[in-house]
Amino acid sequence: MKSFLQTEEWAKFQESVGHKVWRFNDSKIRANIIKHDLPFGKSYLYIPHGPEVKLDDIRGGIKNELANFIKYLKYLAKEEKAIFVKVEPLSDIVMELLYRKGFRRSRKQIQPSKTVIINLNLSEEELLSRMHHKTRYNINLSEKKGLVLEESNDIDTFWKLLKQTAKKDQFSTNSKEYYEKMLNFFREGQELITKLFLVKLQDKYIGGAMVMIYHNFAYYLHGAMDREYKNLMAPYFMHWNIIKFLKLTSLPAYQLTNYDLWGIDAKKWPGVTRFKLGWGGDLKEYPGSFDLVVSRFWYLVYSLARKIF
Repeated sequence: MKSFLQTEEWAKFQESVGHKVWRFNDSKIRANIIKHDLPFGKSYLYIPHGPEVKLDDIRGGIKNELANFIKYLKYLAKEEKAIFVKVEPLSDIVMELLYRKGFRRSRKQIQPSKTVIINLNLSEEELLSRMHHKTRYNINLSEKKGLVLEESNDIDTFWKLLKQTAKKDQFSTNSKEYYEKMLNFFREGQELITKLFLVKLQDKYIGGAMVMIYHNFAYYLHGAMDREYKNLMAPYFMHWNIIKFLKLTSLPAYQLTNYDLWGIDAKKWPGVTRFKLGWGGDLKEYPGSFDLVVSRFWYLVYSLARKIF
């Protein structure tokens, strides 16, 4: 399985928002390596949903290939004053190989390790039959409230809704410029496409979602909702109509078969997790987050600081 986070376009986007990025690609191992700054002039290197390893191509010389890759990571880390390298691969086999090379499980995850994926190949009737009965009920209720889903470029409206949601649910967001750049950076005709959907009630926007499209996958990355209209069940209306849009999309070169709701965690986000599980999609779990420690002293300081703050 390939991830949009390991594409060349995503690496260029990360550079455009101010990160230093390296793209390792020896045709057998591929990795976008992103630098994240830490206090005291330190940093860490991060490989989202990677590295990707072509296991079939290197079964005979996998030890040497991995040794060269890790040697490169350690050299780069020292050059950039990085105290560790974080990886979050999608493959259990790749993770086992890296574990043998010194990577150890980390409590700090950046990308969620569990998600719910909806099969867009199923008919609407089959999708509805898989859902929790409360999800079906809320979809039916929402469709009687006069709501409309629009595809939009109105990042100002989405940003206002997102700030409200973040304040209510106590989570941090990226800057407005980040979402604006994401929407404008990934346009139709490229490998990655970002689409913004807004939910409208008469003349007022009450919800929105940013969706990334890559090959046959659509990913629900960012969402916002005006809680004053909670009784309208707008999140159910929004996702159901996004699903119908994705099933019918005529984008060239895209045959969308999966809608990834992007992350569940019953402890961190119990309400969001119940909501996403209610859609009856397939539960997918990835290996998680692993660190290769480069500076033991500073890694200890970093770990203690995270516990305190």
